[in-house]
Amino acid sequence: MTDVVLRISLHELCQYEGVNEQLIVEVVDHGIAQPVAGSSVVDWVFETTSVYWLRKAVRLHHDLEIDWIAVAMVIDLLQKNEALQKQNQCFERQLKRFLD
Repeated sequence: MTDVVLRISLHELCQYEGVNEQLIVEVVDHGIAQPVAGSSVVDWVFETTSVYWLRKAVRLHHDLEIDWIAVAMVIDLLQKNEALQKQNQCFERQLKRFLD
């Protein structure tokens, strides 16, 4: 099975989410999203999964009025939780095959 990875430029990301470049730079500075290509800010390219986390981060920052450091910590915990859930599902499938 091949995983398809879609990418989006900084400009496209800003247009799609209705945010400015400075917000994206701040999100990247706090480790919430990371560009996968581009040596300068204007050339940054992100995987589309970053859109999901960016949207969550902006919503947390805006709705709960928490600073970017706290948002980064929450996003990190959410990402770890998601990874653990996927790993748990994989183990459950393996166990089911073993028991059947």
